[in-house]
Amino acid sequence: MIAIREEIRAIEQGKLPKNDNPLKNAPHTTTVIAGEWNRPYSRTQAAFPMADQKGFKFWPSVSRIDDTYGDSNLVCACPPMSDYQ
Repeated sequence: MIAIREEIRAIEQGKLPKNDNPLKNAPHTTTVIAGEWNRPYSRTQAAFPMADQKGFKFWPSVSRIDDTYGDSNLVCACPPMSDYQ
């Protein structure tokens, strides 16, 4: 939480842009980190925002699509309850 607050502070102070920063673009996948890089922050900051993550990093399989739309509008692909009878 402290590291996230520091990233927010950097945005507030204008050190990072509001629309292209590590928080806005999280999570950073291995494909994103290994691909072409044209962001205003370093790959290291994107991949390892805290130094102790280097040995225990969880790499997400995909990055966000449509920002937080998918987080807020969940779709259930489950079969109907009648199929379980």
